[in-house]
Amino acid sequence: MPGILDGKVALITGGTSGIGRATAIKMAEAGAKIVFTGRREPEGRAVEAEIRAAGGEAIYVPADVGKAEDADRMVQTAVENFGRLDIAFNNAGLTTGAKALLDETEADFDAIMVPNVRGMWFSLQAEIRQMMKQGGGGAIVNNSSIFGSKGTAMSAHYVASKHAVEGYTKSYAIEFAAAGIRVNAVAPGFIKTRLTYYPEHPEAEKYMIAAHAMPRMGEDWEVADAVLYLSSPAAGFITGAILPVDGGCLAK
Repeated sequence: MPGILDGKVALITGGTSGIGRATAIKMAEAGAKIVFTGRREPEGRAVEAEIRAAGGEAIYVPADVGKAEDADRMVQTAVENFGRLDIAFNNAGLTTGAKALLDETEADFDAIMVPNVRGMWFSLQAEIRQMMKQGGGGAIVNNSSIFGSKGTAMSAHYVASKHAVEGYTKSYAIEFAAAGIRVNAVAPGFIKTRLTYYPEHPEAEKYMIAAHAMPRMGEDWEVADAVLYLSSPAAGFITGAILPVDGGCLAK
């Protein structure tokens, strides 16, 4: 969809690899000016250079969204460089290894809840504050998961964090609808990224493929396309929605 985001300013958290990187590139190709964050600076600089080499505008901001000051700084960077903020994709987050309830610690809880829930909440506050200040509405997409609406054993913190993402998405969609700020989420299935794809463990790959109705894992660009759609004028009457990008997993 070339040009569908012409003149828009988009912020992407966790944009140094995987779904975040794919979304930054897709949005730049669609005409948006990109600000993106991540904690791995070498990867961030590489994505920044890639977008610029293709003729796009991009600024990488080293940031940890689990810190309120970093969330504020990323939004301020967008405003200082491009004048406003129109779109945000709150993608930053972590998965967790399998662990039983009675073996879990407070540190395990914080390792997931800080980036996945508190970090998204800090980001939403900073983004919506700016969109309200400038007027004209905006589009926000949060990254949930198939586990935002179902459970699984041995990964309760991750599952709970994604349920929280969907709860915030629906609640803020209602709260800010009158201001023209749309808030939606994507719910990916098992996607081939560094967080979920382990080709050295074929049994794990077979499990992930079998979870979908379509007999394969998803690609990061397929999620990016869904984010691009929800961020665009084509989705102008959509808010509070959770869009599965899961090869039919939740339909099974």
